[in-house]
Amino acid sequence: MLNLASFLECSARENPDKDAVVFGPFRLTYAQVNAMANQVANALVHAGIKPGDKVSLTCPNLPYFPICYYGILKAGATVVPLNVLLRKREFVYHTENSDSVAHICFIGTEELPIVKEAYAAFHEVEACKNFWVITPPGVDNPLEGVPTLQEVMDAQPPIFDTVQTDTNDTAVILYTSGTTGQPKGAELTHSNLVMNAMVASTLAEFREDDVSLVVLPLFHSFGQSSQMNVNFYKGGTIVLQPRFSADDALKAFQDEGITIFAGVPTMYWDILNHPELDSFDVDKIKQKLRLGISGGAAMLVELLRRFEDKFGISILEGYGLSETSPTATFNRMDRERKVGSIGLPAWGIEVRVVDDDMNDVAHGEPGEVVIRGHNIMKGYYKNPKANEEAFRGGWFHSGDVGKVDEDGYFYIVDRTKDMIIRGGFNVYPREIEEVLITHEAVSLAAVIGIPDEEYGEEIKAFVILNKGKSITPEELKEWSKTQLAAYKYPRIIDIREELPLGPTGKILKRELRNLENA
Repeated sequence: MLNLASFLECSARENPDKDAVVFGPFRLTYAQVNAMANQVANALVHAGIKPGDKVSLTCPNLPYFPICYYGILKAGATVVPLNVLLRKREFVYHTENSDSVAHICFIGTEELPIVKEAYAAFHEVEACKNFWVITPPGVDNPLEGVPTLQEVMDAQPPIFDTVQTDTNDTAVILYTSGTTGQPKGAELTHSNLVMNAMVASTLAEFREDDVSLVVLPLFHSFGQSSQMNVNFYKGGTIVLQPRFSADDALKAFQDEGITIFAGVPTMYWDILNHPELDSFDVDKIKQKLRLGISGGAAMLVELLRRFEDKFGISILEGYGLSETSPTATFNRMDRERKVGSIGLPAWGIEVRVVDDDMNDVAHGEPGEVVIRGHNIMKGYYKNPKANEEAFRGGWFHSGDVGKVDEDGYFYIVDRTKDMIIRGGFNVYPREIEEVLITHEAVSLAAVIGIPDEEYGEEIKAFVILNKGKSITPEELKEWSKTQLAAYKYPRIIDIREELPLGPTGKILKRELRNLENA
């Protein structure tokens, strides 16, 4: 028997008065978070929620998220975290597809239109019988007759006997981004998530006295598992910010004594390029900040080196997907770090790079990354066709192109879907991006393939320049010709002020492609 909520319960028992969650001026101890999660669990059971039922949760990075998350788990139910930016049609799809019987939805002044769409969707989903809203202090509930979470919690005691779930019971259903077709719900078990958090905490050597800044959305696997669950397991403190901004992150570094920062590469880029970076006490920040963790997308080597030079820390890259709980590989603290590598397979996890016939490719050669181990999801919920495709040959197929060196270190070359085929040659955008960012005028780059009558696809680069630097697209193209093979350099360069980013801060290449096809 195993329940992921034991992370909270054990830390509350061992360090009841320790800060678990910090949000602005508000600080909640482990005992307080555990007591409120118990109230949520009692409220769910009182509403008729049974073990194995699905409960959707729409909430940004606020203390309500871990309170509801662990409360749902305590009741033996499955958490279905939803993106806070979904609209009515998407709410209907996710709620119906997951068979959610209840929905807890945060409502602030900015979220009013969204929560109204979620409530409208709730009425269209026959199985969903309960809808509660989370209202922060000072915000009235605009939905007449709809109970607030606080109201249902106030009616319940702060003590609850956690349901003893089985190791293979589904703890969380995480929906993939749906870049190809409808989003798919990855079923992650209690064992998947408990094991992954414990292993990840060892790889990065998390400590009880760590203070982690959490800007990655908690509805996403990286923030939820690799930060929230890891910290609750180790008894550390998480500092929550609902939205990432370089200014707010630097203030937290400075004022809260952040020791660990985890983010996607664009977040590191934003911090490093903050126009008033030197107005912060960087020396004070460096005294506490000991580790950076990067994932979610490949970090350009030059960006990594610039950040490390400025803040005097090491950034460790890892790799994983929602379907892998998420950590699959990581650059370990106790081993050599190879810059540009996603590291070694985590304990209990096997990783290979294979060709189309599932044969291992030679060292240094590109192939698809496949994975198996304790971290692999149970499967896509109610999607046997997708499961058959994903688990070909008994391994989970990531869809990522990677390579492995002689020492067993893995590297992500690119997403299979991002690879450009120009005149019969395979071109990997990341390689071009790595080269472009080494130019003194270039701050950030994103490369895509666009349709071309002659070559099938042509290479286009979107570039942001460093402050105070200038270069024309033609000049940058001519420079890139001296750095890349003739079939690789970008024929088209578009210099921009910004690039489209997703909720986790990753560059949305599909939006760049959509702009080209519009």
